Amino acid sequence: MNTIRRVTQSQIPDIVSLFDGYRVFYKMVSDIEAASSFLYERISNDESLVFAAYDGENAVGFVQLYYTYSSVSLERSLILNDLFVAASYRNKNIGQDLLLKAQEFCKTNNYKGLALETATDNPAQKLYEKLGWSKDSDCFHYFWVVN
Repeated sequence: MNTIRRVTQSQIPDIVSLFDGYRVFYKMVSDIEAASSFLYERISNDESLVFAAYDGENAVGFVQLYYTYSSVSLERSLILNDLFVAASYRNKNIGQDLLLKAQEFCKTNNYKGLALETATDNPAQKLYEKLGWSKDSDCFHYFWVVN
């Protein structure tokens, strides 16, 4: 049975290898030390919120959320930036459980909702839509890169 827990500083070692695996999945070079430092900084500065799925004492997946605000609606919301499940635990509803935990957190804490961005060919789109997420067809997303 899976349990979902909010990750504290003391639990970061539980998810570092998963976080590093997530980065490698997106073609980044493995760097456990940098991954650990990044997570410690985000969590210790309350810049992100991380939930981890556990099978017994082993973390098998995580979701990382970043805080944001809407000036128009005057409400807080969250950006679902990272979602990852270990390969051997995929197709066991762990991703769904993590998404539901993020949704529950929003409801409980009176957030407006959750936003995410995903590749157009990501098969997880079916899961997002199953859980009530809708595609934004009213606007484009732009990104400027410092050269």
